Amino acid sequence: MSDLADLPELLPEPSDRPDAGLPRHDVADLALAAQGRSRIDWADRAMPVLRQIRERFAAERPFAGVRIAACMHVTTESANLMRALAAGGAQVTLCASNPLSTQDDTAAALVAEYGIATFARNGIDRDGYYAHIGAALDAAPHYVFDDGCDLVNILHTERTDVLAGVRAGCEETTTGVIRLRQMAAAGALRFPMVAVNDTDTKHMFDNRYGTGQSTLDAIFRATNTLLAGRTVVVAGYGYCGRGVASRAKGLGAAVIVTEIDPTKALDAAMDGFRVMPMGAAAPLGDVFITVTGNRDVVRREHFAVMRDGAILANSGHFDIEIDIVALAELAVEVPRRVRPSTDEYVLADGRRLLLLAEGRLVNLAAAEGHPAAVMDMSFADQALTAEWLHTAGRELTPGVYDVPTAIDKDVARMKIETMGIGIDTLTPAQVEYLSSWEHGS
Repeated sequence: MSDLADLPELLPEPSDRPDAGLPRHDVADLALAAQGRSRIDWADRAMPVLRQIRERFAAERPFAGVRIAACMHVTTESANLMRALAAGGAQVTLCASNPLSTQDDTAAALVAEYGIATFARNGIDRDGYYAHIGAALDAAPHYVFDDGCDLVNILHTERTDVLAGVRAGCEETTTGVIRLRQMAAAGALRFPMVAVNDTDTKHMFDNRYGTGQSTLDAIFRATNTLLAGRTVVVAGYGYCGRGVASRAKGLGAAVIVTEIDPTKALDAAMDGFRVMPMGAAAPLGDVFITVTGNRDVVRREHFAVMRDGAILANSGHFDIEIDIVALAELAVEVPRRVRPSTDEYVLADGRRLLLLAEGRLVNLAAAEGHPAAVMDMSFADQALTAEWLHTAGRELTPGVYDVPTAIDKDVARMKIETMGIGIDTLTPAQVEYLSSWEHGS
């Protein structure tokens, strides 16, 4: 990993520098700040729940004196979460959780317009990526927000010097929760982490509606492909897979689902999808989308039987679901960039396989990620969970915890109110009935 001194913007700022007086940062171009602010404001219009929380935080200042380090996709939506935390008094430092998901204008605006320390550049190499995580941890955070568990992992392996000061944190994505549960089972996790990903207002909406729409949006932007009449293979039928499969079906595609879990496979079959192993689906598919959180889901033996022009896209957090090494070994030419975010691999028999976004998270690397209206709930969960950790959650022991149900319901209530939706309330007799075991038939 590179030394932070290799990144010039991380050096102390002399007074004659144009960015003197700004928080420490490493972003691509501060001149993009005005454009970034405009886009952040646009996202804010579709995030009324988080906006209400930000306004309350600004009045109550629940995070006064608190340092928060966040490793997240640097997008207009996450920028509004950072604004909410900062409005509550927190000293916030943000770094990117994926080298290709950073929106450079958003990163610039966070620094120049909102005064938030930000370390993120689109397309940064691996060393720079981890240097940015190190820069975020240099803030000696009390709380951490993670998306994929890289920041928490570095805390427990290479930056144990600041580990003792971390009180708790939140994890945003399925892959990160899987890693955290493994750490907890091994007795390695040193502080409490809340699985924000697993709350209903996150995984039922973000994963299903957000991933479903944004993944197909990315495929359209990268390839301009018509899905109607084509066969789409969706690997994994969790909430993300459900969203992708249902939206592909709605666009006229024939959808095949692959699974390792018999219950999820049964669920997919009952939803009307064909279910089969990837080995059987590989010769049939025109578009392959992985959303499993596991590695080598599409691999050498599958590439060997795919159709000419098959499209390979991954919407899992890490670039390991498609075996890119094996694909490169099978190719007889250096991959050619044929469209933005689309690389063509030519095999020995002349077949061409198209890999999108270098196998990384396609909806953020080739598009803009989830719509702001969806992230409104996910980031409202994050903000309120952080507040809860700083108050009622202070006595938690190391481990992985669920978001309190009251927070989940509060976010759902605020969301439906902003949508103009009304619901019933229980009558006193109904409350008494639900609270009693004495009523018979």
